[in-house]
Amino acid sequence: MAKLVKNPSIQSNIHDKITAKTGDEKVEVSEENVHGMPYLRAVVLEGLRKHPPGHFVLPQKAMEDMEVGGYLIPKGATVNFMVAEISRDEQDWAKPMEFIPKRFLPDGDSEGLDVTGSKGIRMMPFGVKRRICVGLNFAMHHLEYFVANMVREFK
Repeated sequence: MAKLVKNPSIQSNIHDKITAKTGDEKVEVSEENVHGMPYLRAVVLEGLRKHPPGHFVLPQKAMEDMEVGGYLIPKGATVNFMVAEISRDEQDWAKPMEFIPKRFLPDGDSEGLDVTGSKGIRMMPFGVKRRICVGLNFAMHHLEYFVANMVREFK
């Protein structure tokens, strides 16, 4: 929410799209209303990219000796992943430190990004693959619902 306060044009854009969807800025955004609001989803995804709910995923054990970045990771070593750092990699993200929701819209550099890790891992706010959070869809839906109603109420 702080990113929206610091970016009033983004907040106004969401507010306009909410009003267009509901027909009245005084009407609470329903759970059904958040479907079909790609800009709202883009704002939520960008927020999760910049500030994932957890900064570490469950530790993993190295299955074999491997070299990563010039360092030897021995078989059996416990490995932690800094989730937030993955989302700030300049090789994967243009201007990674900036809050740019448009990157998740059609024609954006992250359009169709898969947060489950099945098509590559560029961000992982809910873990990935077989260890992904089972509440991913529930969480995304309620984050969109929450952000939409906060923006509608407090613009």
